[in-house]
Amino acid sequence: MSEKHHVILASGSRARYDLLKAAGIAFTVIPANIDEAAIRDALTVENEAIDPADVAEILARAKGEAVCADNPDSLIIAADQTLSLNGQLFSKPANLDEARDTLLRLRGQEHYLHTAVAIVELGEVTWSQVESARMKMRRFSFGYLSEYLVRVGVDVCQSVGAYQLEGLGLQLFEEIEGDYFSILGLPMLPLMSELRQRGALAD
Repeated sequence: MSEKHHVILASGSRARYDLLKAAGIAFTVIPANIDEAAIRDALTVENEAIDPADVAEILARAKGEAVCADNPDSLIIAADQTLSLNGQLFSKPANLDEARDTLLRLRGQEHYLHTAVAIVELGEVTWSQVESARMKMRRFSFGYLSEYLVRVGVDVCQSVGAYQLEGLGLQLFEEIEGDYFSILGLPMLPLMSELRQRGALAD
């Protein structure tokens, strides 16, 4: 890999790190320093009917551009996820109490998880994609919810839906339609195709 194809993951997400690492992609991590909440709030205030998938894509692009500003010769991979229930956007829970509230609101309901990824090179977004998954939680018992939160701990706050599908969070669901990798944090197959086209992965 040449220097111009040095890859940076603009995310501190452990799930995204694990996905890229498992796929054999060489990269470094530089989390984007942007005010996600302010951008999300501005988007929704200006347009209450904005598609949650568009919010995810705009945030992914903003993260990539922010990291690229200090690393103009690198290839930046940035991503974001939004969760919508009946058109309402959810944010990552700040603590276990908020995680409990989120899961109680999603319990027995069908929601959508939108995962956006963007590649930024030389200050420009050269590719982006959004994958959406339909997720339906089962009506788990309150006892199960308490046990679940004790077992997963604060790590669950890394997920916008307060679940981690690669672990115990799978037990929260009864129906899932969508790409597994995207639900975890990155649409890996289309992303790897783009990386190969750019010489960042062997063809």
